[in-house]
Amino acid sequence: MQTILIIGTGKSSVYLIEHLIQTTATKNRKIILADISEEIAAQKSQGNPYVESKAIKLGDRNNRHLIIKTADVVISMLPAFLHPVIAKDCLELGKHFFTASYESEEMRELSDEIKEKGLLFLNECGLDPGIDHMSAMRIIDEEKAAGHKILGFKSYTGGVLTPECEDNPWKYKFTWNPRNVVLAGQGVSRFIRNGRYKYIPYHMLFRRLETISFDEVGDFDGYPNRDSLIYRQIYGLEEIPTLLRGTLRRAGFCQSWDVFVQLGLTDDSFKMDLPEGFTARMFVNSFLPYHEEKSVESKIKELLPWVTDEIIGKITWLGLLDDIELPIRKGSPASILQVILEDRWALKPEDKDMIVMQHLFEIQTDKGIKKITSSLVCKGKNQIYTAMAKTVGLPLAIAVDLFLDGKIKARGLHIPITPEFYLPILKSLEEENIIFQDKITSG
Repeated sequence: MQTILIIGTGKSSVYLIEHLIQTTATKNRKIILADISEEIAAQKSQGNPYVESKAIKLGDRNNRHLIIKTADVVISMLPAFLHPVIAKDCLELGKHFFTASYESEEMRELSDEIKEKGLLFLNECGLDPGIDHMSAMRIIDEEKAAGHKILGFKSYTGGVLTPECEDNPWKYKFTWNPRNVVLAGQGVSRFIRNGRYKYIPYHMLFRRLETISFDEVGDFDGYPNRDSLIYRQIYGLEEIPTLLRGTLRRAGFCQSWDVFVQLGLTDDSFKMDLPEGFTARMFVNSFLPYHEEKSVESKIKELLPWVTDEIIGKITWLGLLDDIELPIRKGSPASILQVILEDRWALKPEDKDMIVMQHLFEIQTDKGIKKITSSLVCKGKNQIYTAMAKTVGLPLAIAVDLFLDGKIKARGLHIPITPEFYLPILKSLEEENIIFQDKITSG
């Protein structure tokens, strides 16, 4: 009997777990769900006799090993910084390892030993990274096989709300890790455009936008991710003159978010220790110049002249200009802002989220320039069965299923950028209604 261990049973794992549970009886498999308590893990077991729930102590090596050694394949749905801990356990115990997270430098240091032991360690098999890689590489490989040259590739992804659920001025709610949203874009973004290297420092990021349009759901603002240049090598496009990867937010979001960036409210580099009774309005005002009479609103407009009444309205809606006591008074500005936003941007039970992804290719053919716009729109069902959980969890579940069926033969450290991975995974995703629509035009 094959045994799959899933460590971490949070919101993003619902589709992953349910998909693999469906394979237990027909494929003679057992699933172990491990979380901080057996009770938490058991909530996802569906009462299936092939599913066992366990408590795992991540800080206890012996406890981890006791659980991991009973599995054939280990899937880590833990925060990314914990993946190397589990990966090293799997390497020591000779277990295959799968995640949806970025391949870290710590993971790459294990590469030789992974290969020597004949194990498969697959990373970046979720949404972004994951579906973005696979859908892009399918087009890249097809065009190269036809003898065409790829001149430009831009790729954008966003986790947003379906249009009917955009019930606040920001047209946004948290569908993924709130901390990652608050800290998004920090550092320097780098990409290449028309053969010229481009660098955007964090304080300019949300002003350098591109409009990305979807026939079905309208326009979005796209801003560059941190480092697009590394994907020239990953995608085999070393000579490409234009390559950019970015994030999507509903049009208008970025300009308003930029107020927080410019004021310093997203700073995570120092800790605040504010006195009792400190209000949200005082919190914002602490980042503004002192004046005896001027209001917070007027000082924001003077410091940032592009700020409109509409933007002030969005900030007001969040409660940041209210005379209400802060929910926490100790922590970095970013962590305090995050707690405020978590309340205002929480999904309601009936809310439906949406994943939007678009690849934009410019390709030289023997007949001239061809442009391909490849778009994905995936909508969630409700607060639990989200599009985010579906697009993160299903690729990983499908990859594990294929591997245990013997349909993926690769060993070593991998991300899913070769046909062995992306062809069957994308085919299975289409059966789950995760489908790209391609539009081809002549330039």
